[in-house]
Amino acid sequence: MDRVCAVIVTYNRKELLRECLRAVLSQTRPPDHVLVVDNASTDGTPEMLREEFPQVEVLRLPENQGGAGGFHEGMKRAYEEGFDWLWLMDDDTIPNPEALRELLTAEACLKQTGIPTKALASKVLWTDGRPHPMNTPWPKPSFKGGICQVHPVVWASYVSALVKRDAIREKGFPKREFFIWNDDVEYFLRMGGVFLAHKSVVIHKTKNIYTPADSRDGRYYYQARNRTWLLRSKHLPLGWRVLLFLHFALESVVYLVKSRGRGWREIARGLKDGLAPLPW
Repeated sequence: MDRVCAVIVTYNRKELLRECLRAVLSQTRPPDHVLVVDNASTDGTPEMLREEFPQVEVLRLPENQGGAGGFHEGMKRAYEEGFDWLWLMDDDTIPNPEALRELLTAEACLKQTGIPTKALASKVLWTDGRPHPMNTPWPKPSFKGGICQVHPVVWASYVSALVKRDAIREKGFPKREFFIWNDDVEYFLRMGGVFLAHKSVVIHKTKNIYTPADSRDGRYYYQARNRTWLLRSKHLPLGWRVLLFLHFALESVVYLVKSRGRGWREIARGLKDGLAPLPW
């Protein structure tokens, strides 16, 4: 049987992490190992993990490297430990009890039909049952519906994605330089062979249902910089490049409206840094 390692990245959200871990460990098909990547939390996360989840491996980073750096380091550790599949999620991901089983069932079905699979993603809902806009992947149009209850997607998010070891060996690890946002988009565009498994469901337990255009703390800088990096990617076909550019342009207008025009500095700084020589 293939061995699965759940890789959970956390930063200063020990209550959500506790809920996430309880849901992961109580899966009907539990992962064979759980690795928590702690981005230098200061809220008592290490103590909570040590006292309540001694069976969980903890990789504590010396500083906060964001989601991108956390998944880079966590995937590297789990890959080196020899696991066949890596189940990736943030600390505010609450998987339904059958989430992992349904991902593996969908992969086995696709394998029987001869369709190569490198990664599978869960359907991500918010707490009220609506699809979470931060984690709704863009589907590929040319695929017969109904096969194994999956649909191929251009990209997926790290809010419950199951990644095959062979794909990591071929494509490497996420780029830590993204810090937050668009790192998962770039990684799965680079990887290809990604499917959405409709029967695998998780809850993304954010405080509000949001998109980057709702940010108010200067974080839209990362969206502007990272989306510019993404648009420069050689892995992005022209059609998707146009769609992503239009999406970003419209989103930036929405952000400017919501920030009452004050967000133009984050956009300008992000575009400037995004157009500089790539850091990898």
